Order: sequence, then structure tokens, then C-alpha cells
Amino acid sequence: MFDILLLICLCLIAVSILACIYRIIKGTSMPDRVIALDTIGINLIAAIAIFSVLLHTRAFFEVILLIGILSFVGTIAFARFIERGVVIERKRDQ
Repeated sequence: MFDILLLICLCLIAVSILACIYRIIKGTSMPDRVIALDTIGINLIAAIAIFSVLLHTRAFFEVILLIGILSFVGTIAFARFIERGVVIERKRDQ
């Protein structure tokens, strides 16, 4: 019974990822697209965690941590790009 519930959750997460992909393609503004990308990262973390529970293993915990860190750094980079137009500011001596 628990395995069936986890499979249903995986299917719903897949539908959520597809909805976020639609938001990325048809997004009205750049912040909408950035939020959709961040949501995809969170959904991937949840899907991998559920998959790990289904397989009764702890092997995917490092992958979950890596995706979380990359998603956070990517969101910060997009936010800086939207705000300032550049990701890395370089100060030049004149």
C-alpha cells in the first residue's frame, strides 16, 4: 500500500515538473521563469527522495544535496542577473 502511494506521488511530481516546463516556455516575465526553474529543482529533490525510499537505499542523499546546492546557486545567479544585468561584477581600475 505504501509503495503504491509513493508511486502516485512520483506521478504527481512528474505532472508538476511538466507544468513548470510549460511556465518556463510560456512565462510572461523573466522572474516567472526563474521561479519555475527553482520549482523544478525542488521537485527533482522530492522525486529523488521518494525514489530513494522506494529502493530502500541511502545512496541518493549526496545527489539530493548536490541538486539543492546547484539549484540555490542558480537561483541566486538568475536573481543577480535580473536585478543588475550581470552575474559577476568586475571593478576595473581607471
